[in-house]
Amino acid sequence: MSRHVVTLNAGSSSIKFALFELNGREPVALAVGLVEMLGEQRRLKARDGGGAPIHEDAWTDAGDAPFHTEALRRVLAWRLGAFPEANVVAAGHRVVHGGVYFDAPALVTDEVLRILESLSPLAPLHQPHNIAGILAAREAWPHVRQVACFDTAFHRAHPFVNDVFALPRKFYDEGVRRYGFHGLSYEYVTEKLQQVAPLHAAGRVVVAHLGNGASMCAIRDGLSVASSMGFTALDGLPMGTRCGQLDPGVVLYLMQEMKMSAEAIADLLYRESGLKGLSGVSHDMRELEASDRPEARQAIEYFVFRIRRELGGLAAVLEGLDAMVFCGGIGEHAWRVRERVLEGMEWIGIELDRTANRASEQVISSQRSRVRVFVIPTDEEAMIARQTLAVLDRAVAAAA
Repeated sequence: MSRHVVTLNAGSSSIKFALFELNGREPVALAVGLVEMLGEQRRLKARDGGGAPIHEDAWTDAGDAPFHTEALRRVLAWRLGAFPEANVVAAGHRVVHGGVYFDAPALVTDEVLRILESLSPLAPLHQPHNIAGILAAREAWPHVRQVACFDTAFHRAHPFVNDVFALPRKFYDEGVRRYGFHGLSYEYVTEKLQQVAPLHAAGRVVVAHLGNGASMCAIRDGLSVASSMGFTALDGLPMGTRCGQLDPGVVLYLMQEMKMSAEAIADLLYRESGLKGLSGVSHDMRELEASDRPEARQAIEYFVFRIRRELGGLAAVLEGLDAMVFCGGIGEHAWRVRERVLEGMEWIGIELDRTANRASEQVISSQRSRVRVFVIPTDEEAMIARQTLAVLDRAVAAAA
């Protein structure tokens, strides 16, 4: 009998889900979907593996059950009706922060949950909702194994110099270090690059995951060696609502001179900054590109500037560059952003093919370009399914 895995990527106001069939090494998507909150409205949409709509459900929040609990109850009810023969053996969950504890996916136990909860202050926008998704799935599917797949795990082999802050050593030993994030996306894209361009994948690669959350990663021979994100998912590039790189003295100033509380500063840096704060228009790149306000243009210019600056820094870490990859919602679809990032980058070996870029082709560098530039759609759900399958196979092997 075929085995099936449900993947869950739980955010504060949405849950991405998918159903995969496990035949051989490569999970096959049978359905993918999204549950989201829109004011008091709740909406569930699902598509088949080819992208065709197959289900839609909507309801109004009655306050009887938490969002994640009710959403997963409806996902389960739909799955039972649409795929009654599915042999669901596990639910795989995206978990943003694994700290120093997890460098690989793990079966969820009470002890694992305790550790994940202790890491919530390091990823307040994500970790509590990831945990809520796990708890709701446990309640909805008590006999199904739960597997946590970590965004930080891909980066846990960083060299010391790319892992440490220049603080007294005891803080590093206690876990205050650079973790890096978006690891599920980077791992998926790295595997895809190995398939489409194995020689480039074996070399020095910078991947730019650009979306509402944004970061960049230096990869050598398929392994992460440096990331723009650090201790939390605030560092590095500006994002939809997050500030990105910030002088820590600004935080001290806000506390000491502006008398802002820690909670108010956290809200400012996580929810009111980034593209949203800079532009005063929106956190959405599509809306910024459509706006004629100068603040929207300036927000885009700063976003591009930081990407270019990070590209140069990561290329220095790698001691050169063989390939660059764009992924994520902005990276995959915003050709104007890609064009602005790569303009004048001949010094680093990149020459853009503007026609290919505007068509969002897989290769957007010119034939003369020494560094090859790719656009590769990421698929975190597929990577969660693969990692969940690996955990199950290890559990079976250990029990044999």
